[in-house]
Amino acid sequence: MTRLFVAVDLPDHVKDRLRGVCQGVHGARWVHDDQFHITLSFLGQVEGPEQRALQEGLAGVRCDPFVLRLSGIGHFPPRGRPTVLWAGIDPDDELRVLQRRVLSRLQRLGHPPETRRYAPHVTLARLVRPAMGPLLEFMAVHADFGTETFAVTDFQLYSSVLARSGAVHRIEASYPLMGR
Repeated sequence: MTRLFVAVDLPDHVKDRLRGVCQGVHGARWVHDDQFHITLSFLGQVEGPEQRALQEGLAGVRCDPFVLRLSGIGHFPPRGRPTVLWAGIDPDDELRVLQRRVLSRLQRLGHPPETRRYAPHVTLARLVRPAMGPLLEFMAVHADFGTETFAVTDFQLYSSVLARSGAVHRIEASYPLMGR
């Protein structure tokens, strides 16, 4: 069985910008820059034949290319002790269209529907009992965080292997956005 998810990869210049802010919070396990992505759907553990069907079926997703910009820093959960630090997405209407089309295709392929509300973001760090002072200072320093716009011209099917040092992600397939 393989752990899979569907996501949009980020261009190197955006990853470089994110890498530049990933420091200064005690209790943060910073995400390595090769793991920066925008998740569209988490599929979980998938058997080999199902993986091949998903890999082939996702090629049928049609969506026009679009532009995005990362904007803002926040954390999950929004109330209570934070466990994830993230960068937000602005604007995200076209990203949501792509996400809905991916979910629709996955459902037609027999994958169960997503039950959580979609909150597009790029995970920066996992937080383990963070010191609230440095976390609040980090949030204040990076309140105006943003990147230049970048083109989204494809999306990817990733596999993910959990290891002691963190997850190792590998692109299994890439799908160009070609419109309808």
